[in-house]
Amino acid sequence: MSKRLITLAVGVLATVSVTGIVIAQDTGEVTVQASRVVKKTIGTTASGIPIQDISLSYGVSTAGLDLSSSAGAAALQKRVGGAAKAACKELARQYPDSTTTDAECIKTATDKAMVKANELLASAKKGK
Repeated sequence: MSKRLITLAVGVLATVSVTGIVIAQDTGEVTVQASRVVKKTIGTTASGIPIQDISLSYGVSTAGLDLSSSAGAAALQKRVGGAAKAACKELARQYPDSTTTDAECIKTATDKAMVKANELLASAKKGK
């Protein structure tokens, strides 16, 4: 049972990682990836590598936003922050033993996602 759970966890993490790469290539969406460090090892891979870092990615759509305007930029930032908060809260619910605080998780996830968001905003302003 434990081995099956570990295999499932590795599969989910791999899927989330690949999905994040595919989503990041879409210019109309920003990927928010939240992560937490778990205090204890939750398992090992088939090759014996411990699994300790957990992450979750959410896509944030730019649909309906005028990214060349201040209002559109603010709305995108709000969407990114909301997705980061939701992802971090879900990770905290699933892994209450993690050592990362909600505030740290949200800030890190938001900061990383805003790099892509700022690229989209800059591109929209150039195209205006």
